[in-house]
This record gives sequence, structure tokens and C-alpha cells, in this order.
Amino acid sequence: MTRFIFSFFGAIFSVITLGTMMVALTIGAVFWMYGNDLPSHESLAQYTPPTISRIYSTQGQVIDEFAQERRLFTPANEIPPLVKNAFISAEDKNFYEHQGYDVRGIAAAAVEAVRSRGRDVRGASTITQQVMKNFLLSGDRKAERKIKEIILASRVEDALSKDKILELYLNEIFLGQNAYGVAAAAQVYFNKTLSELAPHEAAMLASMPKAPSSFHPVRRKDRLLSRRNFVLKEMMENGYITQATYESEVALPLRTVQNGDFEPYNRSLPPRDYFTDEIRRQLSKDFGEEQFFSGGYSVRATLDPEMQIEAAKSLRIALEQYDRGLGKWNGTGKTLPPDALSSETAWREALAETRVARDIDLVRPWLPAVVLDVRDQELIIGIEGVSQDDARGRSVPRKDTSWFAGNLFDNFEKGDVIHVREMIEDGNGAFIRWTLRQVPKVQGGFMAMDVNTGRVIAMQGGFSYQNSVFNRATQALRQPGSSFKPFVYASALDSGYTPATIVVDAPIEINTPQGVWRPKNASNQFYGPTPLRTGIERSRNLMTIRLAQEVGMQTVARYAEKFGVYDNMGRVLANALGADETTLFKIVAAYGMFANGGERVEPTLVDRVQDRYGNTIYSHDAADGNKRVCVDCDNPGIPANRSPRIVNDRERVMDPVTAYQLTSMMRGVVDRGTAAKTVNLPVPTAGKTGTTNDAKDVWFVGFTSNIVAGCYIGYDTPKPMGRGASGGGMCGPVFNRFMHKAVAKYGGGEFVVPPGCEFIKIDRFSGARLSDGASGENVVAECFREGEEPLFGIQFDGGFAVSGNFDLIRPEGATAAREVTTSTGRKAVVGPKAGFGTLSSGGLY
Repeated sequence: MTRFIFSFFGAIFSVITLGTMMVALTIGAVFWMYGNDLPSHESLAQYTPPTISRIYSTQGQVIDEFAQERRLFTPANEIPPLVKNAFISAEDKNFYEHQGYDVRGIAAAAVEAVRSRGRDVRGASTITQQVMKNFLLSGDRKAERKIKEIILASRVEDALSKDKILELYLNEIFLGQNAYGVAAAAQVYFNKTLSELAPHEAAMLASMPKAPSSFHPVRRKDRLLSRRNFVLKEMMENGYITQATYESEVALPLRTVQNGDFEPYNRSLPPRDYFTDEIRRQLSKDFGEEQFFSGGYSVRATLDPEMQIEAAKSLRIALEQYDRGLGKWNGTGKTLPPDALSSETAWREALAETRVARDIDLVRPWLPAVVLDVRDQELIIGIEGVSQDDARGRSVPRKDTSWFAGNLFDNFEKGDVIHVREMIEDGNGAFIRWTLRQVPKVQGGFMAMDVNTGRVIAMQGGFSYQNSVFNRATQALRQPGSSFKPFVYASALDSGYTPATIVVDAPIEINTPQGVWRPKNASNQFYGPTPLRTGIERSRNLMTIRLAQEVGMQTVARYAEKFGVYDNMGRVLANALGADETTLFKIVAAYGMFANGGERVEPTLVDRVQDRYGNTIYSHDAADGNKRVCVDCDNPGIPANRSPRIVNDRERVMDPVTAYQLTSMMRGVVDRGTAAKTVNLPVPTAGKTGTTNDAKDVWFVGFTSNIVAGCYIGYDTPKPMGRGASGGGMCGPVFNRFMHKAVAKYGGGEFVVPPGCEFIKIDRFSGARLSDGASGENVVAECFREGEEPLFGIQFDGGFAVSGNFDLIRPEGATAAREVTTSTGRKAVVGPKAGFGTLSSGGLY
């Protein structure tokens, strides 16, 4: 009997032992099988999660953000213990004790599944396992994935510290509202940093990983509140907060940005505009779009917010003035359906979803509105963000529409989406009435840059970024017209010509494959032999054509390419008048090289780019060609009468004397030439107007001693803007308004005269040399190169015959000799310019 009992229990023991061994072998085999085909966990040590790239202004303010996933990477040592403890309490209270997987948690989940017969299957994943799932595995709910999780989790626990694992988890996890990671979530839900969170706020964030869509702060507010309170209780039971703290925190209501309790973070950012979008475009090209959107870059922009506002305002004023002068109502082209007008709630919701510009601030902000009723003498409107019982009313009177043709019934229907703004009194800003506004069909661009560093301080690519994201300052290829002429004159001055060189202004006929081309001056008049200075001041087309022919279009094109205006300019004479297309960005940068004395300057919208760790990966000042060297900065023995000097390490693209000569001639454009009526600054200013055929594009580009700025205006699909349109008349005021503010902020002074200049007074109409003491309205002190004896009286005609008969127009309408004052104080007579009957052959035929 005893033998039987021992045999029976021995058999049971053997079965149990063998069964245990088989189970162990089976489990070992399963783990071995799955363990051999797992992704490497070693990459986690070098993992850098996709993070928001931020753009900062020169004052250090965030002005834009770009990201694929809204995430702000925060190292473990910068995440407050309160936040860590909240998530540990909610997700894995044994985090600091287990080795990657929690056996007790797995057993509890298994018991729960059996008890509910599979209806209630809850997860038992530790934070480490969740990291494995998020980083290395799929999210499907299968036993196979669970086994892999456990294997990888145990391996990672051996390779990484607990804090590193927690850092990965808290920066990667999705917490709803497009927020990834705890720092972004704190910003999205509370507009706070992690260090500013209260325990109940940290607990709310820790409630989200379970199911962000099931705990929406508005739609599932009660459910989220219950979950938050559960997490607070867990934090208390785990010893992370006291009983008193728990009781006070659990009594607080659920307050979030989404419920209107806090101001949204994005309201602190200015609306996205052309400047930051151009940075996005350029850095995506340099670093790759995916890397820029996920690299967590800190970009220090060159933008001056104050001057950017002024640039937008100046351009918008010109565009709106031209548009209102056309006398046509265009509106937004958007209309709300009739059912959306059934109630105030309905039209407000429909209007909020309508894509119209909301970034326009001209005098006052422009507000979207909807026409609710059209009456004989007024429009009844509903205005976004303005209550129906507002004291300012909700109507636009008929008299406000006097600037466009037709009555109210001709131009409006119920449901039309429009723009309005407050009309206010100039003196005290008192409200007068709501006034209609519309985004003009005509568009334009503006850009301003530091001539010495290339830092772009302002850029406006159109009337409204939200209306059209196309950046006309950098992307629009337009004909520069006469604003290109300085490059023709620069090539001539560097080829031995002087500002006093005489070029014949007379009719030309040129045979082309398309027929005979007869270029004309804008005035349709001819002025005979004229100095180069007057030719550029008065923007004479025929002189420019003859000069380009004399110098050679190969030389002109080479200069334009050297200055970066074109990559490959066509070698045809029409291009001397700006017929080839380029961008405002390139033209403004090229003019900056005139202003700084002929040194290459590379325009930039970015001062510096740093990676997520604060390492500088790009610096404009340190880039080749931009370096500025401080001489004697580290010299303790520098004499008391001498200070350290900043020396530019830049390529010279133009002789400094040529640059000064050209600048002096272009000052004449502003002082008495085609821009004299519209550009009037308190500091010396040079520039050039440009108007293409039929005024399809109008330009003005100008500069002071330290700032260069340019403007162009035209329809996106080029078409004539009318006889009154001109570069001086339309773009000149844009430049003038902006530069008055720029001069007040950045100053300005005389243009630096380079060594090698010898000044000789000449008559600017005849080119005749005058005595050193001569004065008068036609007298100008011209810079000539030292050591080169200037030749007066030589005339150039480019080798073109004078075509047909024409009337010779005297300068300022004069037909007689002019009187000037000599150095002795006596009066002298300068004879009238020679007519063609008095010229020698001189190449004329």
C-alpha cells in the first residue's frame, strides 16, 4: 500500500515536473522564436522625436511654428516630478520597480478577461512596453505583439535608465488635439509650461493616454473629469500628493483652453505671413522639408516686426488706392447658402468656416461679414466677432458705396461674404460707420534689406497672405523695365564712360525677326546729345539702347549676371530696357551692392539656425562671403587715438568709384528726376523708377546709406494698368512711406566717397565742364577717376542711324542758352545743346 501511495504521488510529481518543463521549454521556445526577429532597441538611445521648428524675431519673440506633429521635446531632467508622478500613477505605478513588464499587472488583466469571458480585455502594458509599441512595434492587439513587447521591454530596461525610458514616453505619446508629448499638451490644453501646471492639470494630462478621443475636454467633459479625479486619487495613494492637496485639487472644475477658460497659445502668435513662409520654403530646400518640419530647429529671423507692419501697410495703401480708383466692386466671391441665414447661430458658424482673409489691418482690422438684407439705402450685415446689439450698429449706408458703379441691388445679394472695417475720425478715433472693403485684384511685392549685411528686415509678398500665399517678392518673375537701366550704366562706367559722357537721344530702327523695332522714350520725344547723368535721371530709353549697343550686350548681360539679377540673361537689346524677367528679391539685393560701395551682399531672411540641442548649424555672418572681421579687437596695445575696425571679407563686384558714380546719378532720379514728386526723405536717397510697356509692371527701387528697399505693382496675369500708372507715381509713395519710418529707426547719412574720386563741376544738360566755383540749378559736381583725364564733347550713338525727321526737345523746354554763376561770382552763358545740324559725322549716318 505504501509503495502504491509513493508510486502514485511520484507519478503526479513526474507529470507536474515534466509539464512544468514542457511549459518552460514551450515558453522559452516561443520567446526564442520571437526574440530572433525583433527590431533593434539600440536606436532608442539616439532617438530624437519629431519636434516643432520655431521662428523667432530679432527681439526673440516666437513669430511662427512649423511641425508635422505638434511636439516640444523636453529632456527628462526638465520635466517636473509632478508631471512624471501623475503619468506613473495613471499608467504604471510600479514603473521604478519592475524590469520592463509587470507580472502582477498581467495576471490581473488575465483574471479580468476570464471573469468577463473576454468582454473586458484591458491592457497591462507598462510604460516601457508602451514605448516599445510606439517606437518599434505596431499597435495591433495580438498575443504575438504582446510577447514581442515583453522581450523588447526587458532588453531596453538593461540598456537604458528609467529616466531615459520615461523621457521617450513623455515626449512621444499622443495626448489629443494634435498634441504629442506633455510639453505640447500643456500648451494646447492650458497655455502653460510644464513647470506652471497644478496637480489637477497634470492629472488631466495623465488621463489622456488611455483614449484621447474618449476624453475630449468639451464633448466628454464629465468622463474626463472622472478620470482626472481617479488619477489624483492614485497620486495620493502612491504618496505623490498629500490628502489635503488631493481634497483641494479634486474639488476644482475642469478648466481648459477648449472650454474657453484660457486664451489659446496660437493667439499670441502673429498670423502667418509671407516672411516666415519664405523662411519655411528656403530652409526646406536647404535641410529637406521633412527635416525642417520635424527637426526642432530654432530659427532666428532677420525680421523687424515693426518694419514688417509698415511694409504691409505701405503696399496695401497703394494697392487699395489704385483698386478703388477703378470704381468696380468685386467682393470676395464667396456666398453663404440660404439655409445658413436661417439664424444668427447658423450664419456665424457658416461664416467662421468660410475661407476669406482675416489678416488685413489697414487703418483698422478688416472683419469678415455676411449680407443679411439688401435695402435701397443700406446693407444689413452680420459681422464676425461683433454682436448683433453692438452700439456701432450693423449696417453699411448707401453713401459708403459711392466709389463704385451701380446701386446696392446691382452689386449685392443676401448671403454675400464681404469685408468691412470701422471708419473712424482722424483726430480722436471716434467711430463713424462700418465701411466696405475688398481685396484688390492688382497685386505687388515689397522688400527692404540692410545694404551691409544682407539682412532682410521686411518683406510683403502681396495684399494678404491668407488671400494668396504666392510670394510676389520672391516667386513672381516680372519685367523690371527701367529699374534695370542702372546695370547698363554700371557696365558703361566700368568700361571707361563717365557721367558726363554724351549719348545721342534720337530715333532708332532695329530689324528683328518679328519686324522693325522702333523703341521710344516714355514722353514720345527726343532730346538730342545728352550726358549719361541726365539719361538715367529722366529714364531715357533711346539713350540706354545706344549705350548698350556701344558697350555690348555681352558686357551688360555679364554685369547683370554678376550682380545676381539673372542667371542667364538674353543677349538682345530689348533686355537693356528690362524686358527679361526677374524677381524683386534679386533686384533689391543687386541695388544693395550699389549702396554699399560695390561689395557682394547675399540677402538672407535668417540670422542663425540652431538644432534642438542649441548647436548652431547655420550662421549668416559666418558663411563664406559674409564674414566680418574685427581688426584690433583683441589688441591690448591699440593706440588711444584708434579704435577697432570691422572689415568685410566680401567679394568686390564693382569698382567703388563706379558704385559712387552710379549712386550719385541715381540720387538725381530722386532729387529732380522721375521720382522727385513722390520720394522725399530727410537723408540722401538714390533710386530708379521702372515702368514696362503699357504699364503692366511698375517699379521703384531705392536706397539710403544703410537700407535698400524695392516695390513692384502689377496684375498676377500681366495686363495694362492704365495711362496714369507709373513706377514713380505708384511705387514711389510705397517706398517713401516705409523709408520715413526706416530712417527714423535706422538713421542714414551721406554716401561714402571712395578714394580715387576727383570732383569736377559740369552742366548736367550739356555735359560741358564748368569752373570749380560754378553754381546754378544745372550745375552738378561729378566724380571722375583720379589719374584719368576726362574727355568732354565726345558723343556716342551706338552705331545706329538717326531714323526719320523729328523735333528736338530742349531740356526743361528751354530753347536758349543758360546762365550760370562762375567761381568769381560773375555770370556766364552756357550755350544751348548742339542740334543735329551742327554735329560732325561722329558715327551718325
